[in-house]
Amino acid sequence: MLFQLIYKYVTEMENVENTPESVWAAFRETDRQRKENERMLTEKFAETDRLMEKSRADFDQRIKKLEKMVGGISNNQGFFAEEYFINSVEKGKQNFLGETFDEIQKNAKGFKTGFRDEYDILLINGKSVAIIEIKYKAHKDDIPEVLRKAETFRANFPYYAEHKIYLGFASMAFYPDVEKECIEQGIAIVKQVGETVVINDEHLKVF
Repeated sequence: MLFQLIYKYVTEMENVENTPESVWAAFRETDRQRKENERMLTEKFAETDRLMEKSRADFDQRIKKLEKMVGGISNNQGFFAEEYFINSVEKGKQNFLGETFDEIQKNAKGFKTGFRDEYDILLINGKSVAIIEIKYKAHKDDIPEVLRKAETFRANFPYYAEHKIYLGFASMAFYPDVEKECIEQGIAIVKQVGETVVINDEHLKVF
């Protein structure tokens, strides 16, 4: 590149006497053009970096907005499911899981170290406690969480140590394999069918 610039400059000046001064002038001009090219390339790279950084920032911002929107939808669905099943249970609490319950607690929390947990619905009488977990849409991965409720409840509320514990899983929608797994594990299924709530507790287990 340097040789080409020198050659071009010298060729253009072929009618000029080639003196040491003219050769040095050619070198100086070549060096000036090289520095100018480097300056332009540096500016171009800087502009490219700026645009790429702006694109990344815009992309990250869009992702955050999308996550917030999806999270909001999920929270709204969860809130709707909780309100729906809590209201339904409150109406039918005198005949639930084959027992009469005289107390209902909503969103109870346990804080014992290693057993911290939250219980969407607790139905309580003098001998039994029914713990109902609520999800908008039931998944198989939720079942271990439901099963653990019995363990954490006994640790958090030793007052009910002698009570029988029943587990229920309430959801607006169940996949067949999730229902099957719940039945095998002895968990009551509480689901919406049309405008009513249907409870399948035929294989209910005492925990």
